Amino acid sequence: MKILGIVLTILGLVGCIYFGIQAMNDSESVSILGADIAVSTADWAPLIVSAVVAIAGVLIMRTAATASKA
Repeated sequence: MKILGIVLTILGLVGCIYFGIQAMNDSESVSILGADIAVSTADWAPLIVSAVVAIAGVLIMRTAATASKA
């Protein structure tokens, strides 16, 4: 069970990094009176799902560690 938690945590973190960079690149910048205004056109759902998977992996690792001590 601990291995599953490690795998989910790693996949979640990689997904957060990948989709986070992709979301930052999916923004459009407009210059109005010398001020740059950025508007994000990114889809945030994959980033949120990746974060949930990473958190689930950490929780599984933590419960597996406490179950093995008992």
